Amino acid sequence: MGYNDDVLLWSREQAELLRSGQFSKLDIEHLADEIEDVGKSEKRELASRMAVLLAHLLKWQYQPSRRGRSWQTTIRTQRAGIAAAIEDTPSLKAVLLDPKWARTTWADAVDQATREADLDIDLGDTCPWSFDEVLTNQWYPTGD
Repeated sequence: MGYNDDVLLWSREQAELLRSGQFSKLDIEHLADEIEDVGKSEKRELASRMAVLLAHLLKWQYQPSRRGRSWQTTIRTQRAGIAAAIEDTPSLKAVLLDPKWARTTWADAVDQATREADLDIDLGDTCPWSFDEVLTNQWYPTGD
């Protein structure tokens, strides 16, 4: 079985080859791709958590009458998940500084918030808050 036939079986075989020192039998190209994908997966999880967090902060700001424990719980959960991801993988902190990543994540958050909360306002192309603010446990946006 090869990489394209059954990636799970392939990965077990590759791990066995690594552990037994049979390096000449390794599928180097696909191994390199899989290792790169691990990093991409970490970035996707961070982006997903950040988009959920930002969407809930937008709803918090623009729908004060609907604020509740559920939104607070989601905000706390996402902040904790982001903090844990950065603690486990410190290089993810640099991702927060990538303008393209930030714009894409903001766009996802805006899309989510406008769909869930039926917001009919222009929220712009960039996040109005710093990620330091967003990730601070006691911080919540105020005003309209």
